[in-house]
Amino acid sequence: MTSETAQAPQDSDQNNEQNNAPIEDKKAIYRELTWQGLWKNNPGIVQLLGLCPLLAVTNTVTNALGLAIATLFVLVGSNTLVSLIRHHVPKAIRIPIFVMIIASLVTCVQLLMNAFTYELYLSLGIFIPLIVTNCIIIGRAEAFASKNNVKHAAFDGLMMGVGFSGVLLALGAIREILAQGTLFDGVETLLGDWASGLTITLYHTDTSFLLAALPPGAFIVMGLIIAFKNAIDHRLDNKK
Repeated sequence: MTSETAQAPQDSDQNNEQNNAPIEDKKAIYRELTWQGLWKNNPGIVQLLGLCPLLAVTNTVTNALGLAIATLFVLVGSNTLVSLIRHHVPKAIRIPIFVMIIASLVTCVQLLMNAFTYELYLSLGIFIPLIVTNCIIIGRAEAFASKNNVKHAAFDGLMMGVGFSGVLLALGAIREILAQGTLFDGVETLLGDWASGLTITLYHTDTSFLLAALPPGAFIVMGLIIAFKNAIDHRLDNKK
């Protein structure tokens, strides 16, 4: 479902070693998790997971930000809970247990968005409950959180979530600018009426660039983002 990233120390018999590990080693672990989540093993542009919501709802920055916050909350929460119960879950039924944890967190997010950001909730539609089936979340729970301690699991979820959120926001910003010439259009649906003045109009257009607003445009922009990332990696490798 997802390739394992560089693993933090296993936590079963190594808790004491971790607690007594040199500060430099602990910092190296967190640096590696940060590097993996934000760039080297970014779930959006490297593992290419969660593409369905990534391409479907990122027609504006506001939609992208709403989905990013929801996904980040579920990733951190599920990784933390899975790590807490990992020694008490039989291996034969671990996946159903993980899915149940994720589904419970997604339900909480769905109810909160329904209560406080109803218009955004309607805009995101089916893609909020579909977070349950997002391969990023179940993949991190199985590949990392179930094998590592709570601090490392939570931090891994945070970095993977931030990395995925960055791709969501970049894709949403590019598509919104191309399609509408704006940034943060409809942000009041997420932050409230006071935020209506945060919308930025870069240029005025009588007709929107429809391709950028539709999923085919999202595929094209996503391909360009991946190509840009690969070009940077290639340049860094050449320097080495």
